[in-house]
Amino acid sequence: MDKMEHMQHNGSAKHDMDKMQKKHEGHEMHEKHEMADHHAQMLADFKKRFIISSIITIPILILSPLIQSFFGFTLVIAGSEYITFLLSSIVYFYGGYPFLKGIFNELKAKTPGMMTLIAVAISVAYFYSSAVVFGLPGKYFFWELATLIDIMLLGHWVEMRSVMGASRALEELVKIMPTIAHLVKDSGTVDIRVEELKAGDKVLVKPGEKIPVDGVVIEGKTSVNEAMLTGESKPVEKKEGDEVIGGSINGEGSITVEVKKTGKETYLNQVIELVREAQESKSRTQDLANRAALFLTIIALSVGTITLIAWLMFGQDFVFAIERAVTVMVIACPHALGLAVPLVVAVSTSLAAKSGLLIRDRQAFERAKDLQAIVFDKTGTLTEGKFGVTDIIPLSDESEDEILMLTASLEASSEHPIAQGIVNSSKEKGIELKHVENFKAIPGKGVEGAVDRKKLKVVSPGYLKENRIEISDEEVEKVKQQGKTVVFLLENEKPAGAIALADIVRKESKEAISRLKEMGIKCMMLTGDNRYVAKWVSEELGLDDFFAEVLPHEKANKIKEVQQSYAVAMVGDGVNDAPALAQADVGIAIGAGTDVAVETADIVLVRNDPRDAADIIMLSKKTYSKMFQNLLWATGYNAFAIPLAAGILYAYGILLTPAFGAVLMSLSTVIVSINARLLKM
Repeated sequence: MDKMEHMQHNGSAKHDMDKMQKKHEGHEMHEKHEMADHHAQMLADFKKRFIISSIITIPILILSPLIQSFFGFTLVIAGSEYITFLLSSIVYFYGGYPFLKGIFNELKAKTPGMMTLIAVAISVAYFYSSAVVFGLPGKYFFWELATLIDIMLLGHWVEMRSVMGASRALEELVKIMPTIAHLVKDSGTVDIRVEELKAGDKVLVKPGEKIPVDGVVIEGKTSVNEAMLTGESKPVEKKEGDEVIGGSINGEGSITVEVKKTGKETYLNQVIELVREAQESKSRTQDLANRAALFLTIIALSVGTITLIAWLMFGQDFVFAIERAVTVMVIACPHALGLAVPLVVAVSTSLAAKSGLLIRDRQAFERAKDLQAIVFDKTGTLTEGKFGVTDIIPLSDESEDEILMLTASLEASSEHPIAQGIVNSSKEKGIELKHVENFKAIPGKGVEGAVDRKKLKVVSPGYLKENRIEISDEEVEKVKQQGKTVVFLLENEKPAGAIALADIVRKESKEAISRLKEMGIKCMMLTGDNRYVAKWVSEELGLDDFFAEVLPHEKANKIKEVQQSYAVAMVGDGVNDAPALAQADVGIAIGAGTDVAVETADIVLVRNDPRDAADIIMLSKKTYSKMFQNLLWATGYNAFAIPLAAGILYAYGILLTPAFGAVLMSLSTVIVSINARLLKM
């Protein structure tokens, strides 16, 4: 009885834990949605303030004496300065509100920055102009104030749209997941919410539907489009026993899937989490940008004050001096600088995720641009990890295809990995197999039978030795020296051909190695396999070096050795390569498939494609280049514009107005945004 109660108690405790877990996940999702809603509201708010302020600015411009003289018209309205003051007050308090609120938040947090600069500039302009309206000698510049606020609002609106656009990739990932699943019960299927599914449940997926969760096919056969998740463009065949990923799209067949992972454990949720972490993780270049922004704030306030004092000392009136000071502060606003790096980070992370390259550590990703060497694991990384035919050597009049057809026909009934490798290679070549008569296994040596009345045998080198059948062929000797497995086709006990098998080198590996070498990166290989096989793979791919017969626990030490000469990345499958991945400057786990959380890797390549390693390094170089261009533009622009704003070329008749300064500043922000968006894989 106690045991029963104990089991019931455990069951209910687990149920409570599951409920709490679901509640926590639901709360997190709610927070994420709230955050997205908050950004959308801010975006709408900036847009609304910009439109209303711009409309109010039109009469302010028409009533401005400077604008009237510039366009050659006169409009005299009694009390026009008071009308202008009232309209400007609305623009200042309504349009300028985000900046006035921003200065309060920045000063409270003791981090004066962009908002402080804008708020100081517009406040100086507003209160000085208001004082002129009510009797202070001088000239007001309400039109500059209004256009300045309009342009600042426009700049912020454009900036927020860009930031939201970059993080929208995450929302798109979230949207991939279907919300309803067809749960299979004894009584039939019932539609339930995906969150209610538990591991072990069975769900029906109809043709064209999205697969609701990660699981295993237990019934049916289909092809699945995983492009949105893995970047693999070709639909993947799925049959009983194959794993499927939630969010991928089912093709032509109905399948029943047993649920293996739910909630946070699912592949897609882990991808979303990795992308979010990468977007949020501080980049070194971002720290540099933040320091530069603060530095610029101090410069702007200092240069603004010095400009004011200097012009007053040179005998200019207060209006002129303060206009110069205001223009300096406007020009110096580090909008472009604040945006320069985060935008590039967001764009590059989203780009990578869409291509099946998941960045877990931003700093490691940035280090990838400086890599000098890359070490690949062999089996399953550079090679397919399965036996296949590499060489067909005729030893009689038979052609290569004839030798393969006859050998595969005999081996078709055998379950041996060598036999399977030969049969699969013949299928890939589209060779039709023939019927075999009198099939018989020769224990430990091979198989025999008759095809088209020819008496054939497929045998091992041991059979030849026993029966004193001698073969002296240079090519056969060469493949033996490469450590390949060789079988022989005999016709009436005479050698007709030889077939060499090995772990097949991936077609993509050659392209990956040549692309990496073009970048000036040394390519090496690490394997537990024997020297001969390693040497053959190395020569086949044109590697710079290889390390053979290395046990899993010795791999990290080999990486250390390479690190003495180069900055090195390790590319492996993340299982026995974990210590080596952790030791390398950049650890890249390849072919993680549905098991995304490869804890020791900095970057996870979802597909089994070594070319993605070249892609990630190229993306790292391009990302850094974009960051650098943006930082250079943002700081260079300020360095050029601040002296102009202070009036350094006043003697030559060149003077920047606050409004034109604001136009330049917003243009700088837009250029930085567009440049970030131009980042491509």
